[in-house]
Amino acid sequence: MTAEFDQLQREFERFQQSLRRVDDRLERYSGMQDEIAAVSVTAHSADRCVNVTAGPGGAVTGIEFTEKALQQSPQALGSMVMSTLQEAVAGAARQQAAVVQQFVGDDLNVLDQVLETQAQMLGRPVEELRAGLEPSAPARPSEEEDFAERSVMRDDDPTPPASPGRTGDPTSPGDAFLRSLYNREDD
Repeated sequence: MTAEFDQLQREFERFQQSLRRVDDRLERYSGMQDEIAAVSVTAHSADRCVNVTAGPGGAVTGIEFTEKALQQSPQALGSMVMSTLQEAVAGAARQQAAVVQQFVGDDLNVLDQVLETQAQMLGRPVEELRAGLEPSAPARPSEEEDFAERSVMRDDDPTPPASPGRTGDPTSPGDAFLRSLYNREDD
């Protein structure tokens, strides 16, 4: 009887440890969502006449013009706005990828994928794009845990847990971006 009780006690302790790990993971992901929500990048045209600010998911949160910008022809101003907008949105995507990379670690290489794609699209070297990133916080310490028998990225339940205290649309641009990163693993 004692052996059975000891076995049950060990199982219960493992179950409690699993619950603590899940709680820790949810807390870290909540922190990641907070950091992504705070992403904001402002890009300036070459002559600094146009300023565009973009946030998570590439949402444009502001466009500013100087008096000099308003003296441009409509075509020149339109071109300046579009190129500055592209820079701001690309910068926000890089910042967002850097935040995700910080939380998921080097296994997915999210940031490198974004940088390589943008280097091809923008015709700029990866090193130049990487240099424009803000310094990130030190990586989160990983738990000493053996994941040999299971996935570290996904539980058996594909439904993401609801974040406590969040209201509104559960598929914000930032959430959609993160889901698309994880869903690519299934392909």
